[in-house]
Amino acid sequence: MAQLTDLHCHGGGGFNFGGTVEDTLAAAQAHRDTGTTAMVASLVSLTIPQTVRAIEVVREAMAQDSSILGLHLEGPFLALERKGAHEPTNLIDPSKDVVDELLEVADGAIKQITMDPAREGALDAIKRFTDDGVIVAVGHTEATAALSREAFDAGATLITHGFNAMRGIMGREMGPVGAALDDERVFIELIADGIHVDPALIAAVFRAAPGRVVLVTDAMGAAAAPDGEYMLGAFEVTVKDRKAVLKGTDTIAGSTLTMTRAVQVCVEAGVPETEAVAAASTTPRALLGLA
Repeated sequence: MAQLTDLHCHGGGGFNFGGTVEDTLAAAQAHRDTGTTAMVASLVSLTIPQTVRAIEVVREAMAQDSSILGLHLEGPFLALERKGAHEPTNLIDPSKDVVDELLEVADGAIKQITMDPAREGALDAIKRFTDDGVIVAVGHTEATAALSREAFDAGATLITHGFNAMRGIMGREMGPVGAALDDERVFIELIADGIHVDPALIAAVFRAAPGRVVLVTDAMGAAAAPDGEYMLGAFEVTVKDRKAVLKGTDTIAGSTLTMTRAVQVCVEAGVPETEAVAAASTTPRALLGLA
């Protein structure tokens, strides 16, 4: 049986990762109940002291639940222009001192970090994180294709939720996703819920980058839970008809997706089932060094 593995998941079952150990364990259980074997607990952009505390919480939960493989820091090194559902006052440059502090506190628990390569010091930080065994993803960025290629050469090997919170593909400027499609070293996350990316485009990316698509949920607490009002970091989120948006806006705030549903959406879009299942299991596990 496929070991569905989610590289990018903020919560589920009404709970978010990193708040308390109990909430973190409950969120992981909610996803396991829907068919996910293992997951990386994602944190939105917090202050550094809050991030340190959340890392400690997740590490404690990891000691109790082996399905939680580690941490994904989605920030705080993101572009203000592409902040999405991240608190803008928490977004900072990846200084050497901050990077060293996060790596020291995590002690190997950080598996992935999303970074805007345009941030001051970002290319050096990418090298520092990758040297420590962390998967670095380009995301939440206005980076051009040229700058994205610099990030790839520095060690970044992933795109965070492709086509979302980044420059799009244009005829004379193909942005991060275009640069990734052109570089066989780089994998592309897709949120296959039928909301974040058009299903026809999902199928096209599978054809254009065989073996390099990674299905993720980017799920927040409303995954495997009813529609209603939820929190994501400091933000209130409204979930209606399984679509999560920042309250009072049209800004998408994570998803309510499960990995099982992501595979189903891909198959319905015409992706061969074996390829869809691999993108949710063997491909992310290989990235994590588990294959």
